[in-house]
Amino acid sequence: MVRTVGTVVRGLRAPIINEGDDLAQILVDTVLNAAENEPFAIEDKDILTVTESIAARSQGNYASIDAIAKDVENKVQSKKIGVVFPITSRNRFNSMLKAIARAADEVIIQLSYPSDEVGNPLMLIEQLDELGINPWSDVLSEAEAYEKFGDLKHPFTGTDYLSVYRKTVEGEGAKCTIILANQPKAILGYTDHVIAADIHTRKRTKRRLEAAGAKVAISLDEIMTAPVDGSGFNPDFGLLGSNLSSDERIKLFPTNGEELVNKVQKMLKDATGKDVEVMIYGDGAFKDPQSHIWELADPIVSPAYTAGLEGTPEEVKLKYLADSKFDDLRGQELQDAISEYIASHKRDSQDEADGIGTTPRQITDLLGSLSDLTSGSGDKGTPVIYIKGYFDKYSDQ
Repeated sequence: MVRTVGTVVRGLRAPIINEGDDLAQILVDTVLNAAENEPFAIEDKDILTVTESIAARSQGNYASIDAIAKDVENKVQSKKIGVVFPITSRNRFNSMLKAIARAADEVIIQLSYPSDEVGNPLMLIEQLDELGINPWSDVLSEAEAYEKFGDLKHPFTGTDYLSVYRKTVEGEGAKCTIILANQPKAILGYTDHVIAADIHTRKRTKRRLEAAGAKVAISLDEIMTAPVDGSGFNPDFGLLGSNLSSDERIKLFPTNGEELVNKVQKMLKDATGKDVEVMIYGDGAFKDPQSHIWELADPIVSPAYTAGLEGTPEEVKLKYLADSKFDDLRGQELQDAISEYIASHKRDSQDEADGIGTTPRQITDLLGSLSDLTSGSGDKGTPVIYIKGYFDKYSDQ
């Protein structure tokens, strides 16, 4: 029978995960129960993904504001701390800022403009054009920013992040200065002990700070890389990938993810006889076309995945084959020719034009975006995603 359905993605409802829960067993039970009740078959090359949030929760990978402040104090070694290029986020950065302020007497925050690293706008770039402001060279004080632009509220959340960040710092008894500048060295006019708070550009920012004369320049992935007074930690990403948990606690990115995904894969093999790929995912790597916000506030899309998800998809462009290589064929003859070509082709031997338009993104990045869009970030209650047919090709029947 000819197949009529390709990739199918299901968001699976799972129990609320708490610290200490056996997440591997919960994941296996969730998949098996869903497959029995919907029903659907569990097959080789199916994919199970789980959000990083519940992986970290089950591990109890949390850190208190006090623990983070202590680590900041030990590593920055100054009571006057600069913070360069943080994203504007109450969930992602404000708790970190609280800890930094707790470790300091004065905090200088340098925000990029017109938007942060992931696209959250402070103002429209057209406003810079109208006012003759050059964002690559001009440094604006907080007062100048309000004078020139007036309302600096986020267009979607309605939050004035300059005000929020100032209140957070001053709430910890520290002095706060805020500037808008896109050259990292601007912060060195205030302090030479600096935290590079950006995510994906942090290494370059740190290099530029050091080249410009910073005495201490560290990035967020260098804070909370080891336990502080029994806290959680992440040896690879530190504070990156963390989220607000409560007023005095942050949930960190999960650790030892490879152990979890490999264990779940083995348990599913034992239960079903099938080889299911397993992956932990965080933010999907996509950019919203309306807000222009790039959703990837985690350092990577997937902190852990099984071996079968390594690499990039091996694909050809169907419309190119139909319009060019086999443009003289129609109907079943065309379908057969394309199916035979796909089944027999090898990536190293295919014509360059065959893959035009098939951007070579990592499989885990593609699956992370698919999973993140399916699970959402609100109250769907589906932190587990089951994907069937993702590796199928047109030639598979």
